[in-house]
Parts: sequence; C-alpha cells; structure tokens
Amino acid sequence: MTPRLHRTTAVLAATLAAALAAPAASLAADCAGAEDSPAQSTLTEARETTLCLLNEERTSRGLKPLREQTQLRGVAQSYAKLMDDENFFDHVSPGGSTMVDRLKRQTSYLRSGTWKVGENLAWGAGGAETPRKIVRAWMQSPGHRRNILDGRFRDIGIGIVTGAPVEGVTAASGAATYVNEFGTRS
Repeated sequence: MTPRLHRTTAVLAATLAAALAAPAASLAADCAGAEDSPAQSTLTEARETTLCLLNEERTSRGLKPLREQTQLRGVAQSYAKLMDDENFFDHVSPGGSTMVDRLKRQTSYLRSGTWKVGENLAWGAGGAETPRKIVRAWMQSPGHRRNILDGRFRDIGIGIVTGAPVEGVTAASGAATYVNEFGTRS
C-alpha cells in the first residue's frame, strides 16, 4: 500500500520561494525506529523519528533543522485523532475548520507578528505507515516536499495516531495517521 497524502500552505508573509533544486538525499540510517510502525513503538518515539527524518532531508540541503513546537504539536495531534475518529482525510474538518482556524482557536501561535504556516497529512497501513515510508512519500510529492524544504519554516508540530481516517482500516492492521503543522513567525 502507498501512503495517502494531503498538503496545504497558508501564507501571510513574503511570496513563497522557489523549491530547492538540490538532489534528493537518502534518508538517514541513524534515525532510530524509522522502519517501525507507530503501533510497534511509542507515539513519542515515532514523532521523534519523523522529525529526525525530516531534518535529515533539510540539513542535507543546507537548511536549518526544524524544532518541535509544543503548540503546533498539540494541534497536529488533536487533528490526527479527529481524522481517525471521524473517518475523514482532508485539511478542512467536517465542521468546516481549517488549519488556520484550529491554530487560532487552540493556540496563541498566530496572535502577533507576521506568520506563515503549512500542513502535511498522510496515512498508511500494511507496511506503508512507518516514519521512513511516510517521509519518502512526502518527499516524492512536490507540494509536501515544498513544505518540508521551505527554509522559512522553523517550527513543527507532529501528530501521529494509530489507525486510519477511513472505515475498515484500523490500528490492528498497523495503520497510522500523520499530521505535520509547519510554522514560522516574527
């Protein structure tokens, strides 16, 4: 099975820079748990591994690593759970909330200054749910890759739940749903 992906970016800053054209780097072998299903490790370990893999992609191209941001992580985690619980896979919730709505309602991250945010979604099952497979799939998708390699993004929140946002695919099948909330503010 191939991971299912979804991406969006909201910009309230300068125009989006062109995507970096550096050759794709192989994902790091030193990111512990990269081949483990989130059901096989703790969700904290899966988040740490995903961040390691994302930062390997960035630093191999001369970009600064992303740093985990607690408010973004909370929004990402709650949205991953909502998608799994309510069986939908989209940047707009069934109730109509967008990523920006959720960030404004649940955090103070967007309350002052200039900011830019972006969101990557994915889910996988049957071996496609590991952090390495999800990051590889994002890197092969131009929009997802653009969010990951956007040098202006400094912060990230990673949410992961076991289970999938579709009927009939459960945590028992090794499924996992991922949400990345990217951000920067000044």
